[in-house]
Amino acid sequence: MPGQEITLLEATMQVQLKQIIVPPGQQLLMTDVSWQMYEQLLEEFEENRGARINYSQGVLEIVVPLPEHEVGKIIIGDLLKVILEELDIEFWNLGSTTFKNKQMGQGIEADDCFYIENEAAVRGKKRLDLTADPPPDLAIEIDITSRTRLSNYEALGVGELWRFNGTKLEINVLQAGRYVRREESPHFPGWPLVEAIPQYLEQSKIEGRNKTMKAFRAWVRTKIEKI
Repeated sequence: MPGQEITLLEATMQVQLKQIIVPPGQQLLMTDVSWQMYEQLLEEFEENRGARINYSQGVLEIVVPLPEHEVGKIIIGDLLKVILEELDIEFWNLGSTTFKNKQMGQGIEADDCFYIENEAAVRGKKRLDLTADPPPDLAIEIDITSRTRLSNYEALGVGELWRFNGTKLEINVLQAGRYVRREESPHFPGWPLVEAIPQYLEQSKIEGRNKTMKAFRAWVRTKIEKI
């Protein structure tokens, strides 16, 4: 029967997914993956997994980050928190939370993400539904071992996307459904973050995280005084 054939096919695919081993720093792409299989995979590997799992119109992507990737994600996220704190802007940092929309056939796990202007709309929520809740206002991706697909974030309507390739920070702003590269973040107009973020990230590798954060906070306060 047709229903039985689908069940057998999905069961076979599930076994194959469970057997997949993706080495750190590598990327795996699979096509013709159903939404049901994507959700089953998320549920199966909900705990104790270091991989990022993204989904777009039947294409499943599994990426296992390197330590360098994780360091960049954490430091850049911490630098952004310093700016928001010093500007006294409320924010909600949701890390690598899975954001998905079945109607759009899209699911992403950012390296880091922030609710800023929409912080009050999601404050305290344990679960988010992008059919009713807004997407993150700003997402961060570390593109050291793979290149983030802008279309995934465009489809979900994430207003601002930062991509860092290990040396350069790229700021993308959503306009009319497509990302446009900008030299400044619309959240922080007049701030030279394209230069400052990579600079302080490198400084943290030499002087340590705490000393770098103190120096960056001092720099931020100086900038605020001039506003």
